[in-house]
Amino acid sequence: MFLKATLLLGLAVLGMHVWAIQMEFVDISKDLDYFVVSVEFAVAWFNSGNTKEQAYKLLEVRRAQQKSWTMIYLMELDLGRTICKKHDEDIDNCPLQESPGERKVNCTFIVDSRPWFTQFTLLNSTCQQM
Repeated sequence: MFLKATLLLGLAVLGMHVWAIQMEFVDISKDLDYFVVSVEFAVAWFNSGNTKEQAYKLLEVRRAQQKSWTMIYLMELDLGRTICKKHDEDIDNCPLQESPGERKVNCTFIVDSRPWFTQFTLLNSTCQQM
């Protein structure tokens, strides 16, 4: 009986370990369609919550990861402040601010993406001035 209980406990621990590994973030292509849309959401969210009048735009994707078996993305982005206002049309083509007040930030976002419903949820974000 003791041997069966030990074996069952061992299998339970192994199963939990395998499940935990599957829930880790793994590297993905920066060009993956759903990831790209999630990056756009994160940048728009950053701009909407920012107190500055100028919009920030994406400069570089430093890290692109996805949680296994989910549509949860982890991204590390470099953003730069532009001369355009937040609600201007083509922010991606807007020049960066070159004055002494120039700002670049490095942000890490975790986004839960449901693109087929056009639903995105920001789970976590942290940003630092560069």
